Amino acid sequence: MTPSKSTALVKVSDTSTDVATRNGQRHPAQMLLAGEDITLHNREEVRKRLPDILGRALARAWLDDVFQSHFMTNPLQALAESGVHLPDTMLIEVTKSMADRPKIVVYEQQAGSKFKSRVLYLQLVMVAGK
Repeated sequence: MTPSKSTALVKVSDTSTDVATRNGQRHPAQMLLAGEDITLHNREEVRKRLPDILGRALARAWLDDVFQSHFMTNPLQALAESGVHLPDTMLIEVTKSMADRPKIVVYEQQAGSKFKSRVLYLQLVMVAGK
């Protein structure tokens, strides 16, 4: 039997103390959500790459209460600390009621403008089948 490629949403290293590699160095307390440091430069890159990354962030938040608390209160900083850097024009709102799963809305707001336009919306939905 040949080994299969992992389909895990959140990658975990083989050792329990080393979690992620950033700039060639091991960082025990961090996990890179995209597998490496990435910088998204514009709205199109955000629309293309961020949904997958946010799905990983939600999966990690489900398993890691400390990350969840940080992600809920300051999602941009939590993403940056996890190796995902967004343009300065992007805003992220994370909401969660007691009965609902987290909802993430990404907005773009130009400097000096009060208007913000929605770039994408993400919410995990569970579906049971028989």
